[in-house]
Amino acid sequence: MLNILNKVFDPNKRDVKRLEKKADQIEALADQTAALSDEQLRARTEEFKERYQKGESVDDLLVEAFAVVREGAKRALGMFPFRVQLMGGIALHEGNIAEMKTGEGKTLTSTMPVYLNALTGKGVHVVTVNEYLASRDAEEMGELFEFLGLTVGLNTNGLSKEEKQEAYQADITYSTNNELGFDYLRDNMVLYKEQMTQRPLHYAVIDEVDSILIDEARTPLIISGSAQKSAQLYIQANAFVRTLTKETHYTYDEKTKGVQLTEEGMNRAESAFNIDNLFEITNVVLNHHINQALKAHATMHLDVDYVVQEGEIIIVDQFTGRLMKGRRYSDGLHQAIEAKEGLEIQNESMTLATITFQNYFRMYDKLSGMTGTAKTEEEEFRNIYNMNVISIPTNQEIIRDDRADLIYASMDGKFRAVVEEIAERHAKGQPMLVGTVAIETSEIISNYLTKKGIMHNVLNAKNHEREAEIIANAGQLGAVTIATNMAGRGTDIKLGDGVIDAGGLAVIGTERHESRRIDNQLRGRAGRQGDPGMTQFYLSMEDELMRRFGSDNMKAMMTRLGMDDNEPIQSRMVSKAVESAQKRVEGNNFDARKQLLQYDDVLRQQREIIYKQRFDVLDSENLRSIVETMLTSSIQRSVAVLTQTTEEESEVNLQSIADYAQGNLFDEGEVTAADLEDKDAEEISAFLIDKVLQKYNEKEEQLSAEQMREFEKVIVLRAVDSKWMDHIDAMEQLRQGIHLRAYGQIDPLREYQQEGFAMFEAMITAIEDDVAKYIMKAEIRNNLERQEVIKGEAVNPKEDGEAVKKKPARKKADVGRNALCPCGSGKKYKNCHGKLE
Repeated sequence: MLNILNKVFDPNKRDVKRLEKKADQIEALADQTAALSDEQLRARTEEFKERYQKGESVDDLLVEAFAVVREGAKRALGMFPFRVQLMGGIALHEGNIAEMKTGEGKTLTSTMPVYLNALTGKGVHVVTVNEYLASRDAEEMGELFEFLGLTVGLNTNGLSKEEKQEAYQADITYSTNNELGFDYLRDNMVLYKEQMTQRPLHYAVIDEVDSILIDEARTPLIISGSAQKSAQLYIQANAFVRTLTKETHYTYDEKTKGVQLTEEGMNRAESAFNIDNLFEITNVVLNHHINQALKAHATMHLDVDYVVQEGEIIIVDQFTGRLMKGRRYSDGLHQAIEAKEGLEIQNESMTLATITFQNYFRMYDKLSGMTGTAKTEEEEFRNIYNMNVISIPTNQEIIRDDRADLIYASMDGKFRAVVEEIAERHAKGQPMLVGTVAIETSEIISNYLTKKGIMHNVLNAKNHEREAEIIANAGQLGAVTIATNMAGRGTDIKLGDGVIDAGGLAVIGTERHESRRIDNQLRGRAGRQGDPGMTQFYLSMEDELMRRFGSDNMKAMMTRLGMDDNEPIQSRMVSKAVESAQKRVEGNNFDARKQLLQYDDVLRQQREIIYKQRFDVLDSENLRSIVETMLTSSIQRSVAVLTQTTEEESEVNLQSIADYAQGNLFDEGEVTAADLEDKDAEEISAFLIDKVLQKYNEKEEQLSAEQMREFEKVIVLRAVDSKWMDHIDAMEQLRQGIHLRAYGQIDPLREYQQEGFAMFEAMITAIEDDVAKYIMKAEIRNNLERQEVIKGEAVNPKEDGEAVKKKPARKKADVGRNALCPCGSGKKYKNCHGKLE
């Protein structure tokens, strides 16, 4: 019944009809727009900007603006967007996800909503999964935007602050999701407002939106600094773990990837390290190192989870197969892997700032995205990002032949069958793309093909620098390309001469991925724009997905039926079981991402408050009123605590108040217990506040106003930054242990929210107390400088999204005496803010 209703009231059909009507209006302007000269076409941009400034909305301009971009694309790029691309562009402008099949021209589709929203002057971000695609698209599509009179910026890793500022000031900025998120965090760690790079987040179009907002949503971005730790314990723990035997000394659960020492393993550890009890408080660090060494050996595999290059461990992205250079596993796991591989052990990290992609991208005024595969995660896009998924029809009907899965008893039988299939099709000249889940698999098949004498290319994380070249040739007659999941994502495989007669591109999948989207992406490489093509998945009962979800019975049945490794089965039941397993994994992953977001939302609210207040500090010319408020609050709170009495102590201890005042606000002898006699709590507070303000004025008289204002900023920034870092650490520790509350029938999330709020209040209190103390007690030295936390770098957190444990550390700002002052005055630092005494 539900299926029938869905067919009758299919919301996607309604959306498509609505988009078609709007596309008709754009197409109706084609001749009129084509009649304009290049100068007249370019002049429309300024006209649109003026109309927007006078009150017209971007929605009012849509039809004309899209017609202009369409004509501009024909002249600047030699490409004329199809009707379905106009529809995709409208869906993107509305803040939705346009699901467009591979080869339908998503990059060109995005130019229309990007142009339209750039007319506001607020900046548009085009987000891609890697810098190669960002550079390619900025260069190719940049020709169109510059032809129409807009500026284009490219934001990549390694640019200077000035270069980043220039990229972000452009009308349209191309960047990767990582770089955008890190720039946001860095901007909220700067010491001078002029050092910030980003403008307020206005509109973003995300290419391969499912990869960025779904696959990477559990991975927080982390700015980390280095923490000095001894490498020796990692080496010792690694040497010990090498002596252990699976099942005897430790257990490993393949489904959860959990690894635990057995009783015998614990005894062996106690004997090896000459201790009485592994779980004593004094042995917590050793226990942690042993567990991480175990995890490194049992769950992290070379050429699957990481590769070794030039003496470094490089993480392999589990979703795309790409190398994630510059990222590190946290909590000591990276160091444990380095010890395992016999490499030099790097320092551990500490977290200085962190945010998830979910919360970063939800800060944009409007967000949209495009991909070939989003329908399977439609619920998540709607619930978390408030974006609907609209499936855009293909320009030409898909005639690709998607064949049923072939299932083999063993992995070896499957690989042999795959190689036979490749040899057979290769003999006819048909190009083939062979998709693998892991680097390891791609190398196994490569070895088989080498033995058969079949020329082929391997596209995996080890050589993705040649990615564009390999993909460009993958559709040529007789080409055989083995690729990990990324399969040249974002790059089209174009068919060479004679390939259509040979049957088009054949795609062979050697394993099912745990996400249906990844399988659909692989299928989508063939049959683009109405071309012929074939897809076929080869599975075995020994594949990870089959192994994790109960293939034992099925394998036993195949054996009972006398089926050998040369005979595959084509079973709807097995295919349905595989899809069911995939849905289960997708459901589990969605739940994990949702839970991460619920917990991260607590930190998000706090982060937004702190970052806003921090910006106000940077932006303010005079912090005197803010500092006075903090002083008053700190004094009143302290006096209220110190004047509380109990039945045992009915008298207020005036000496304790005098000690507080002397320790935190005044020099010795400035306030005594005698000064406070015959005063109640309110009068004591008023007395201390008056005296503090009097001393504040005396301090200001000794300095210039400019020096005092800078002194205030130095103190407030230092207090905010150090307390905020402490708070991030405390929140992480709270979250790591909060799930245990569930055993006491208490909702862990609610407890986290309540305790997190209390901790935030305590942090604000600590900031006020710190500012009060240092404003009143600190002596102003020569060359007083704003202080920054240690410069950070990107790290890869643990899979459960938990950030790295850290302790705050600070160092002086790296402004040279003869360098230009960062305040923007144009003077040398020594003649400006460096003159503070």
